[in-house]
Amino acid sequence: MDFNQPAVENYANPTTCLFHVLFKGAALAFYILSALFVDSFIIIFVVTIVLAALDFWVVKNVSGRILVGLRWWNEISEEGKSIWKFECLDQQSLARMNKKDSWLFWWTLYLTAAAWIVLGIFSIIRFEVDYVLVVGVCLSLSLANIYGFTKCRKDAKKQIQSFATQTIATRFSSTIQSAFSVV
Repeated sequence: MDFNQPAVENYANPTTCLFHVLFKGAALAFYILSALFVDSFIIIFVVTIVLAALDFWVVKNVSGRILVGLRWWNEISEEGKSIWKFECLDQQSLARMNKKDSWLFWWTLYLTAAAWIVLGIFSIIRFEVDYVLVVGVCLSLSLANIYGFTKCRKDAKKQIQSFATQTIATRFSSTIQSAFSVV
């Protein structure tokens, strides 16, 4: 193992990893640092929500697909029921996913939500109800991604188990058939 190698080379998709972290960090950093430079709550509200929405979109549609091979969305049926849709790569592609990319994806997803919770607690302690609203919107976007990707990962595991069971059953059946066709 070469310890002189830059850590970025260990990631299969360093650009995607960078933007995955950058969008999350931008919303958090602007919210935290904005009190030092901006006096207008409206500007803080709008810019933080826009950055959090961009992070939500990038995670849901780009980095989730590239880093962990998963994508989710929600549709409303004609009857008005909410239907969750999941998309994942095939089993061979999922097996080839980079472990560091996956690790970065999941940890930043959870740590961002934890950071928004801590910031929400600070806003409540300081009695800044308007900032609780900003944190609430950002936290809900983070939690929506966590919920969607967690359900998607569980659905992908079910598909893999179903595929494995079906493959084993098919091979067993063909082995039995070939054994009896010889006789």
